[in-house]
Amino acid sequence: MKYAFVLSLLAAPALADTSVIEDVSISGDRVSVTLSHPDTGWDHYADGWEVLDADGNSLGVRVLAHPHVTEQPFTRSLGGVQIPDGATSVFVRTRCNVDGWSDDLFEVVLTK
Repeated sequence: MKYAFVLSLLAAPALADTSVIEDVSISGDRVSVTLSHPDTGWDHYADGWEVLDADGNSLGVRVLAHPHVTEQPFTRSLGGVQIPDGATSVFVRTRCNVDGWSDDLFEVVLTK
């Protein structure tokens, strides 16, 4: 099942060193997220992203195991994400190894 999507920022404007979600695509149980972050190396880099349902329950976490200093923006995927039947949207948030989980939630509106 494929979904169309719309991204919207629900929280306050992002801080200078936070990740920016550039694109999200969902196909079946696979979620692909394109993000950019001012990675400087092992001392500061985006180290993950998470898909949440509307109630804040985690549907899946993608760990990013290394910095992407010269690859910006970059896309990584996660399979096995089970979006609940009847869901109209999911949310994506990012994490970095210095600042932890972002408070910014990016909504992905699902249309069939």
